[in-house]
Amino acid sequence: MDYKRAKILRKNSTDAERFLWRKLRETMPDFKFRRQQPIGKYIVDFVSFKKNLIIELDGSQHMNTKEYDENRTRWLESQGFRMIRFWDNDALKRCDSVLQSIWENI
Repeated sequence: MDYKRAKILRKNSTDAERFLWRKLRETMPDFKFRRQQPIGKYIVDFVSFKKNLIIELDGSQHMNTKEYDENRTRWLESQGFRMIRFWDNDALKRCDSVLQSIWENI
């Protein structure tokens, strides 16, 4: 597992990741989300191992990585995780809706 890379990603989080992380900790502390967590050969944005739920925030760079993202999602789901994705803009501008969607998936 790539813990060094995960630590770098945590240190250099996007505005959307920092904002959602704060909201998850405030509104859903019982689910103990971790951020930039290695799982297999991948690093996920947020994961609750208690609920086997992965949350990914996608910026514009994901428009060019569709096949990689699909393979990654397939592998993570084969390991028993459920994955939900949001655009960075949604996390920043429609956070209540994002949190509601996360809550519904828990």
